[in-house]
Amino acid sequence: MRSHTTSDVRLTQLFLDMLAAEQGAGDNTLSAYRSDLEDFSAFLKRSKSDFARADTEMLRGYLADLDTRGFKSSSVARRLSAMRHLFRFLLAERIRDDDPAAILSGPKRGRGLPKVLTIADVDRLLAHAKTQAETPDQSAGQRLRALRLACLLEVLYATGLRVSELVSLPVSAARRDARMIVVRGKGDKERLVPLNDAARRAMADYLAAAGAAAPAAARTGGGAPPSKWLFPSSGDSGHLTRQHFARELKELAAAAGLSPRLVSPHVLRHAFASHLLHNGADLRIVQTLLGHSDISTTQIYTHVVEERLKSLVRDLHPLADKPADTGS
Repeated sequence: MRSHTTSDVRLTQLFLDMLAAEQGAGDNTLSAYRSDLEDFSAFLKRSKSDFARADTEMLRGYLADLDTRGFKSSSVARRLSAMRHLFRFLLAERIRDDDPAAILSGPKRGRGLPKVLTIADVDRLLAHAKTQAETPDQSAGQRLRALRLACLLEVLYATGLRVSELVSLPVSAARRDARMIVVRGKGDKERLVPLNDAARRAMADYLAAAGAAAPAAARTGGGAPPSKWLFPSSGDSGHLTRQHFARELKELAAAAGLSPRLVSPHVLRHAFASHLLHNGADLRIVQTLLGHSDISTTQIYTHVVEERLKSLVRDLHPLADKPADTGS
């Protein structure tokens, strides 16, 4: 007979296979579900239970345990969502004949507004990245890494890509005449995203440096077949990892005099959307550029639109308050 832990591992894999096949869940989503369900399974194991036998009280106990461990309400809500999806799946597959998560209520929480950098903050980051790339007396490797970071930053702010989409761009995205790039996003869906001149220049500078480094590697016996990735790496994926880019970005933020705690690839994605909306972009267009399948996801930015509308009415409406005429 299989152990409870093995049984939970098997059920988790069946559940993840369903998410991938039927809902087009991406690797990051599947990894998050796996992590959440492994933690839940470990809690049930301490109570000598498992997914097939857990009842509602055990689920409540797990949520209380998360609270005791200091989890934020948003994290508890995510774990509860994972449990609900799992038990609906087990019920549909007739592995269980009930759904112990159906009557559970999650922690009350408002939808927080995303952290957003100002345009001046982003300009500061971009300028510092460019300065680092132009620093004299650095090695070829150091210059290549600095140009790569500058390229990553320019492309991210120009497109608003998810960090997973950014680091896995193919080298074909950097064609000299490319005004648009094809991005493969969540659910394996493709979308077109425009590139600005600054991003294209950053790509060209980075690739020129990478091309100069390749022959040098070949002369020392370290040559390798050209990579299909724009940001290649020696890791398992073949391209730069999200975590590596996030670390480099925080180091850049600190060097530029910004708080590393407030800077991340996702924050720059929010800055892209917020700055577009502040300057008059349509919410539906921003939805398309971000790759959101549902407009409700993009609506976290409606506060930006509301502030802009208030400003327009204040500045342009003929009956808006005007300074008193003090002329004689």
